[in-house]
Amino acid sequence: MAEIVKVFRERIPALRFIGKRYDDAGHWDEWWQNGWFDLLERAMGGCGEMLSLWENGGGYVGLERRGKGMPFAYCIGMFAPAGTPAPDGFISVDFNGVDLGTCWLYGKESEVHDTSACRQRLADSGMTLWRDAQGCEWSFENCLCPRYTSPDEQGNITLDYCCFVVR
Repeated sequence: MAEIVKVFRERIPALRFIGKRYDDAGHWDEWWQNGWFDLLERAMGGCGEMLSLWENGGGYVGLERRGKGMPFAYCIGMFAPAGTPAPDGFISVDFNGVDLGTCWLYGKESEVHDTSACRQRLADSGMTLWRDAQGCEWSFENCLCPRYTSPDEQGNITLDYCCFVVR
């Protein structure tokens, strides 16, 4: 079972998520097959600018929106600097004036996607989940290199699971 090894607040600048929306989770293979992450990295002028704005930026993201009475939304993509134009066929969502509550989940790749304990751990750390104008919460798995992509000597990785929280 994965273990939450770190919980912290991240101050982030205004960001734009660029990606594609789906009705359910999955769909990552088509991103690799179509080179869409490479396309987004080129659209933002490379990941270097993103990393200069946000230390944990530049990851491949599975973004989720949840709200009572609202349809679940799942998007795959990347965060880019605010104002970055979305390429044709992609959507964008702007986030401004919020922080992130982040949990590092450490374990096998098959285990780290169980993020069910994270919201409570963020609350226990004094963070309040942010809700958009429709009352929805937004969260994402931030798959960063190398802590997510390169297993350690025990075969474990670290997934950053982030929730937008009130600043």
